[in-house]
Amino acid sequence: MEIKKGIAVSPGVVIANAVVLDSGEYRIPYRNVPAEQVEAELEKLRKAFEDSITELNSLRDATAEQLGRDIASIFDFHYGVLTQGRLREQIAQLIRNQNYSAAFAVREALRGYQRRFLKMQDQLLRERYKDVRDIERRLLRNLIGQEHEDLSNLPEPSILVAHDLTPSQSANLVKAKIIGVAMDAGGLTSHTAIVVRSMGIPAVMGLQNISAGVSTGDTIILDGTKGLVIVGPDPEMLAEYRAEERRLAAVSSGLIELRDKPAVTEDGVQISLLANIEFPYEVQTTLEKGAEGIGLYRTEFLYLRSEKEPTEEEHYDAYTLVMRNIGQRPVIIRTLDLGADKYTQSQARDPERNPFLGLRSIRYCLQNLQPFKVQLRAILRTSVEGDVRIMFPLISGLMELRQAKMALGDAMEDLEELGIPFRRDMPVGIMVETPAAAIQIRELLRETDFISIGTNDLIQYTLAVDRGNERVAPLYTASHPAVLRMLRDIIREANRANVPCSLCGEMAGEPMYTLFLLGIGLRSFSMAPNDIPEIKKIIRSTTIARAVRIARRALSFDTDRQVSNYLRDETRRIAPEAL
Repeated sequence: MEIKKGIAVSPGVVIANAVVLDSGEYRIPYRNVPAEQVEAELEKLRKAFEDSITELNSLRDATAEQLGRDIASIFDFHYGVLTQGRLREQIAQLIRNQNYSAAFAVREALRGYQRRFLKMQDQLLRERYKDVRDIERRLLRNLIGQEHEDLSNLPEPSILVAHDLTPSQSANLVKAKIIGVAMDAGGLTSHTAIVVRSMGIPAVMGLQNISAGVSTGDTIILDGTKGLVIVGPDPEMLAEYRAEERRLAAVSSGLIELRDKPAVTEDGVQISLLANIEFPYEVQTTLEKGAEGIGLYRTEFLYLRSEKEPTEEEHYDAYTLVMRNIGQRPVIIRTLDLGADKYTQSQARDPERNPFLGLRSIRYCLQNLQPFKVQLRAILRTSVEGDVRIMFPLISGLMELRQAKMALGDAMEDLEELGIPFRRDMPVGIMVETPAAAIQIRELLRETDFISIGTNDLIQYTLAVDRGNERVAPLYTASHPAVLRMLRDIIREANRANVPCSLCGEMAGEPMYTLFLLGIGLRSFSMAPNDIPEIKKIIRSTTIARAVRIARRALSFDTDRQVSNYLRDETRRIAPEAL
């Protein structure tokens, strides 16, 4: 038995046999063709491009139908490369001038592109080499007529083990009997991570060498919640996880009945449970899980899905799709949070040494007002569709907030001049994600309609811990006494000022912290849709008086370990299945 630890990308526990995805590289030997065969090779190339574009259109349409247009848009880059004509002409020149075979010319041209992407300093741009490799494989398959890596005919549900997956392979998981994914490479921002999360497939990535240590047919336990893969489990481990599978299924079944029940404590205090979403199609899951609205609508995917900046109409279409499906429930749209680990055009030209402390989020927007105002106008136009609210991320002081509001005012003037309707009284809020904002919260509360605490960054900046760095990741914890006291002070000041306050970081969806957050006065939680039923059950199983006592005790401890142990114990008393 071997236990491997990786990055928990998509939660859940599955037990099944492995199917190992071979790299399936095509071995194309160097070959010249006689002059009289050049035209035949060019005709092969033309047909390979046509067949590849037809395949890609079919795959994109199937993905859009099953997972939504936003997921399907990951193929826009592939489509653009194949249809522009530049690549085809470059390959054709190699055939004409060097007398290369079509297959060898395709290999030479596309390997050159892959090398260029791999040399780029921006991580997300480097990952584009996978897309180029995918295009290469598709063209070669259509040139030489070989099929590789067909997962659509698996005889039984399996766990996919691979070094990495191309976007096409990821999308094809929809048609396969894949119930779990374990990969050497990958992380939370990869194409595969986006797809498997949207499909609800448990996944662990960043395992480094899992594909080399597993054979097809091996029994595997994949724990996507803890980021564990257990290869060749012994009978005891197998029995333990089969019991865990049954427990999770029973818990999930029992939580379904809570969907239409209110999130009210035993002593009658109403709590608001909202959802965090990234794509419009997630609204359906949000409603199924009983969310009262959208507390955080991330909008970066509009930029990450394409090489081009989205137009105002593309912004508007994405937002209105959400509004028309959510009804009269509130939707808080966060403005662009680009930079740091997310791609921006300026990063690509001049990579930053420490991007998490660099030109990101509202800072990036205020230095790039044109695309910022494009988004602001789209949000304003959407405001007539329902209860739309706008939220500025990573505000660290009053000047940033005022400058962002000035940009919003300029966007309003643009729409007024064009005679386009919008809500001038649309609520404007901020995310509290920096210690500076937490310390200056009184002043910020005077100039905002609501606040939302983004604990992911707030914890990171408060503790000076890069949560993406495995060497210091154990130091990243919401249980640190400094974090707890900071949260208490923010929520206390918001309640005193009568300004609505929610919490939208991952902490909101962690059952261990629910009682503490209720005890310090939080009355609005925003989390991943799948976390809502469990948090609702805890809320309905306690009183505010009890939560206050627990919060006071938690705040008295000196170390994060004491806090964690205490909060776990108290949560188990009322909801043992939650932990």
